[in-house]
Amino acid sequence: MRIRPATAADLPVLQDIEIAAGEPFRTVGMSDIADDEPLPIESLDAYRSMGRAWVAVDTDDAPLAYLIDEDVDGTAHIAQVSVHPKAARQGIGRRLIDHAAARARTTGLRALTLTTFTEVPWNAPYYERLGFHRIPDETLTPGLRKIRAHEAEIGLDRWPRTAMRRNL
Repeated sequence: MRIRPATAADLPVLQDIEIAAGEPFRTVGMSDIADDEPLPIESLDAYRSMGRAWVAVDTDDAPLAYLIDEDVDGTAHIAQVSVHPKAARQGIGRRLIDHAAARARTTGLRALTLTTFTEVPWNAPYYERLGFHRIPDETLTPGLRKIRAHEAEIGLDRWPRTAMRRNL
């Protein structure tokens, strides 16, 4: 498995990965999350064009997982990380996150951030094992407050959520 920048040809596959990665949410009573549409090609392409989209690929160069991020208040904010279930539990998500951390360090960013569900085992508890800590709502930066407000607006707060940070 190696990590490389996403290409335009990868983008429909990234949508497929996101759909497949959403399916396990059905097992924890979150069918609405499983039914969410993947990011539009245009959005994925914008991340790709900015050099903010990476894929983990197999030996045939087929994407198994992807990560996109953006600058938010001096951090690399992970907007999405998805691993196809057929490639889950192999450390691929961790490697993508470590790749994002290494890239962030080289550009002078001081941390990784993300938002996630607190009670889903492969969300907040997983990220805590990777060195992220929960950020109390009252200490959120302006950019993270804006992201959390948008999440609430689109209904993601029907389930407990949090913002998290991993210092670099």
